[in-house]
Amino acid sequence: MSLLLSLARFIDALNEKIGLTVSWALLLAVLICSGNAIMRYSLNVSSNAWLEIQWYLFSAMFLLASAYTLKRNEHVRIDVIAGRFSRRTQVIIDIIGFALFLMPVTLLILYFSIPYALESIHNQEVSSNAGGLILWPAKLLIPVGFLLLALQGLSELIKRLGYLAGLVDAGEFEKQSANPEEEIAAIKAANKLD
Repeated sequence: MSLLLSLARFIDALNEKIGLTVSWALLLAVLICSGNAIMRYSLNVSSNAWLEIQWYLFSAMFLLASAYTLKRNEHVRIDVIAGRFSRRTQVIIDIIGFALFLMPVTLLILYFSIPYALESIHNQEVSSNAGGLILWPAKLLIPVGFLLLALQGLSELIKRLGYLAGLVDAGEFEKQSANPEEEIAAIKAANKLD
């Protein structure tokens, strides 16, 4: 189990680094969008390439950061019912969800997206829009993103099994952002200091 936990920590570190790096794509997308709008409305100059690079960046943010989001336990879920169960029951529900839903769907999409991306690379596919960009980098993001998500799913399974075996603290996979009650308490504490 210690080898599997080392693998999980490696996957976590990889997706943490990728997620933090990809977060800069948002700033870049905003700058490109703003620059394109300014150029289009002030100088009446525009290009489809500027529009396409924006969706390339959005695709990179969505696909490459989904594993990072899973690592931080920030994916949308309905905790109304599961939140009432014990930590152990919640972990068992997570294991079932990862094993029966996340991993099969992720691996299926990965299986079908690899030939899709490889064909685009082989054909050197280019956008049909005038002045458009090459398409294969955007299509390559699909298998890369789902590979990272599958790896993070494996990491989450390992950590939860380690928790059930008593080898992992729940803090390694709990949500890492403040919940609304914690945010309210922090705001109240800050107001008392003023």
